[in-house]
Amino acid sequence: MHYKRIVFPKDESKHNNIVEWWYFNGNLKDSKGKKYSYMDCLFKVDNKRAKIPALGMLPLRKWYFSHELLSDLSKKKFHSQILPYLSVVDFGNTGLNVNYKSPFSKKSYSMSEYGKFCYRIKSEYCDLIMTSKKKPILEGGKGFLEYDGKQTYYYSLTNLSTKGFIIVDGKKIKVSGKSWMDHQWADATYSKDGWTWFSVQLHNDLEIVCYNYGKGHMLASMIDKHGKTFHTENVEIVPNGKHWKSNITGANYPVSWIVRIPSKKLELKIDAIEKDQEMVFGYINYWEGPVSVSATIDGRKVEGEGFMELVGYPVKNSVIKQHEIMAINLLKGLKKKIV
Repeated sequence: MHYKRIVFPKDESKHNNIVEWWYFNGNLKDSKGKKYSYMDCLFKVDNKRAKIPALGMLPLRKWYFSHELLSDLSKKKFHSQILPYLSVVDFGNTGLNVNYKSPFSKKSYSMSEYGKFCYRIKSEYCDLIMTSKKKPILEGGKGFLEYDGKQTYYYSLTNLSTKGFIIVDGKKIKVSGKSWMDHQWADATYSKDGWTWFSVQLHNDLEIVCYNYGKGHMLASMIDKHGKTFHTENVEIVPNGKHWKSNITGANYPVSWIVRIPSKKLELKIDAIEKDQEMVFGYINYWEGPVSVSATIDGRKVEGEGFMELVGYPVKNSVIKQHEIMAINLLKGLKKKIV
């Protein structure tokens, strides 16, 4: 894969790569001040080139699936939905305009761009309209990264003003707040990789994406209130002593972290708001959820919110086998339904 400059809105649509995803998260409030968070992600995989175990039996060239969560933080309730196969996927010619369905649901879902960096997403838990207040940030400076022989394109919209509705237990609730969007595509597979990833939105209008990927590959990219960006690999990301162990998989996730960016005299203390936020997809498990952020920037205190994703934390072998069997049985059933 050779680097080509990312062009908008053309590159907001799908690409002919092995893996690609469109990811939204956000922290929202209703009129009474009750807090909620959400994540909605659509994945596209080249089924033949990805060579993922058990999926080769599917008579598909392109495989689409989605992961979604909604956290009712006031009631401490976590809702999640994984649609392992999307039977109808329709992309527009340019920009992000996609409609999809699942044989497991009667609902229709969509991610659509109705203006320049303005979006509407409709999913199981959300119907939200978002408007970006800033230009996209290209991770690393040009949105093209290479680690351990794997190359990926990656950009983010870090400050999406958000309004609309969430659906909790069948009830529509009007909300507003701020969202984040990631779009990534690569000729690589990530099913055996691990990473610690944060999206951070500080109250001084500074946003930061930072992560530790694979064998200690660090990156922080940030954008300030004027739209000025900064990128560095000189980042420290260390756990801060608190863990949560899943009753489902037995995985032990660090849920408190310290992030330091020395060149900016910046330190972030990041803590999970709710600990029980595990997503389980066949034999793949990860932690995904909202975080509170306390920052110190050149001696000044700033608060904020964000999201955290923890991937690659081991589970018990018996649990892995159980989910492998579940995934294989599910895929066998899907194969019979697919024309």
